[in-house]
Amino acid sequence: MQDVSGAMSYKGKTMHYDYLVVGAGLFGAVFAHEMKKQGKTCYVIDKRDHVAGNTYTENRLDITVYKYGAHIFHTSDKAVWDYVNGFAEFNHYVNSPVAVYKEELYNLPFNMNTFSKLWNIRTPQEAKDIIAEQIAELSITEPKNLEEQALLLVGRDVYEKLVKGYTEKQWGRECKDLPAFIIKRLPLRFTYDNNYFNDRYQGIPIGGYTKIIEKMLDGIDVQLGVSYQEFLKSGQGKITYDKILYTGMIDEYFDFKLGYLEYRTIRFETEELPRVDNYQGNAVVNYTEREVPYTRIIEHKHFEFGAQKDTIISREYPAEWQPGKEPYYPINDDKNNILYQQYLKLAEEEKNVIFGGRLGNYKYYDMDKTILAAWDAVEEEMKR
Repeated sequence: MQDVSGAMSYKGKTMHYDYLVVGAGLFGAVFAHEMKKQGKTCYVIDKRDHVAGNTYTENRLDITVYKYGAHIFHTSDKAVWDYVNGFAEFNHYVNSPVAVYKEELYNLPFNMNTFSKLWNIRTPQEAKDIIAEQIAELSITEPKNLEEQALLLVGRDVYEKLVKGYTEKQWGRECKDLPAFIIKRLPLRFTYDNNYFNDRYQGIPIGGYTKIIEKMLDGIDVQLGVSYQEFLKSGQGKITYDKILYTGMIDEYFDFKLGYLEYRTIRFETEELPRVDNYQGNAVVNYTEREVPYTRIIEHKHFEFGAQKDTIISREYPAEWQPGKEPYYPINDDKNNILYQQYLKLAEEEKNVIFGGRLGNYKYYDMDKTILAAWDAVEEEMKR
């Protein structure tokens, strides 16, 4: 990666690139890396002062800290797994969060350890019978909202203790006021297995994701600390390009002229705890009561099985997105999806602009799906 942030130093020479890549997150980095392999040139910009987007990690107290929340890489696609392992060594971390409800502690995802704690039972059939009985008592046929949808999937006990409060904090609304489609399924596992993901491959890159993105951008010009809008206004006439890959907010690209798409955002409260070697005993602990203002606490060192004498934790507080805040989760309800389709029509008229990534496509992506989507974008470009 060649950081050319600040004033350009090409002694007045105009530099031409095949692509201006807006955003140095995973999508933009994969696209630029693959295009470089195809002999194309890319100039990458990012509004933050670092690469790697929301997967950015930094070292504090000799601990890899996930500044924008934890990211566990998981996939069932061997090609994707082999690809990321070409940039970093991954450990064997398995995501096994626990949930706190009042003074009670439960395993996630919902499995036999969860049900045994809830009902003092041992066998899968006992758990199935209790859940089926609770669902039958509700007499819900066509769920009208998220609450009814969740009750129909998991019954009252699991819903009340482990779904309701957490979901209402996450979305900032009562479950009765949320559409049913938000929860399409709530997996119930009738085994004593605390692995959150079903994917075959799973792990954490040792030392964090930032090193992966830096390797992807090796040999590519990168300018940090400048937004796309600032880049256009700052008279960067010394940089020309044929096409744009835009991974920012699609509505922002069009100056929000049709209105704002909605997101949920997160405020992170990170705390260094010197001389505390183990704060909570697990990397991820969810707090499912509505009264607890944060949704979870991350203890970063546990992602890499750290034995440091100190620790660092981050509390996550969901909030409504407002301009100027970081957009995290698209709110893909009917109203926002209709507005996105209107922006998509405008995007289709921009013949030399490719929109990609979570913000460009107004869609939440897991990391493996982000890589696949970037590969698809490269493939489409190479066909032209």
